[in-house]
Amino acid sequence: MNVQQANHRGGRLAEIDALRGIAAVLVLLFHYTTRFDQIFGHSQPLEISFPWAYVGINLFFIISGFVIFLTLERTRHASDFIVSRVSRLYPAYWISLLITFLVVRMLGLPGKQVSSSDAALNMLMFHGSFGVPHVDAVYWTREVELLFYALALALFLSRQLHRVHWFMYALIALKVAYAIAARQFGIDLPRRIQWALILPYIPWFACGIAIYRTTAGRSTRRHDHGILIAAVLGIGYVDGFGLGLLCICFSALVWLAANNRLKLLRKPVILWLGFISYPLYLLHENIDWGVMRIIEQAGFSPWLAIGAASAVALVLAWLVANFVGRGVSTPPLARDDTDSTFFCVASSRASHLRSPTIVQPQAANAIECALSTHR
Repeated sequence: MNVQQANHRGGRLAEIDALRGIAAVLVLLFHYTTRFDQIFGHSQPLEISFPWAYVGINLFFIISGFVIFLTLERTRHASDFIVSRVSRLYPAYWISLLITFLVVRMLGLPGKQVSSSDAALNMLMFHGSFGVPHVDAVYWTREVELLFYALALALFLSRQLHRVHWFMYALIALKVAYAIAARQFGIDLPRRIQWALILPYIPWFACGIAIYRTTAGRSTRRHDHGILIAAVLGIGYVDGFGLGLLCICFSALVWLAANNRLKLLRKPVILWLGFISYPLYLLHENIDWGVMRIIEQAGFSPWLAIGAASAVALVLAWLVANFVGRGVSTPPLARDDTDSTFFCVASSRASHLRSPTIVQPQAANAIECALSTHR
């Protein structure tokens, strides 16, 4: 069953959901093993760590490019798209923000507490643009997502969705131009423009767009393949050969999932992870770092701390996904198989799910910051 058939039946792409869950778990592993050790230090050296697992962010971005353009092609009015995105993103975000703020204050996590006024401004989700500290560092990706939604909506409003390939070519070329200006001529081009156009991450979104269009038969394969090639080459030149190769691998995974060719991912536990992936992403870092510090300071094994923190994150994410997700409504014209990259509004049980960045290296080591260097 292709994307068009799945849309017609009102179903979800189950394997896309599964990839969301896997991406969230990758980020969780990075934060629990590597990032926690960098900031607080584990009480004992870990036999295994996952310093590369921040790549889950980039998988999220590719999936977002796919699902947002699927959504827009089924949307008649801009208001439907806006209401759909707000209703899917903000309720779980606000609840997760409140829980994180209260728990971090209670646990006293060093360096991670913010004022009540800053927490209130975090509710905007684009607070980082104003230099407001995050209640939880993972929130920086929410602003990247919002900026991508704004770019996509601008194309929709200007009736240029069918020409999206030209815009993606231009943005990828601009990303390369920024790199050339800095490397070859020592010129630091305006960072505000770079951030507003999400140039560090735009090739990953572009891959998702191209995969959707290729799968759905929305345009000639020549242009869709051209976007993929341009994205891989742009990432390879600016960010390194390794990330270019990773882009190819992740794009292949998303294409296979979109075409229902990753049946192995349809296991109930993986679909359940996809169901809770958005709140799991929002809730796992600061709260669980606080839990881990308490357990390790009490003399217990880091792996016991990681296991306990994982359990806390999964339970909280399940609660938020169930009780907040149930209350989310979607306008009929916007009802789709394409929730936001991180959030699935679905049945309260994984068995009822319907078949539907890596951040750049310099950002990976500062994943909890607002990435001010890119603005």
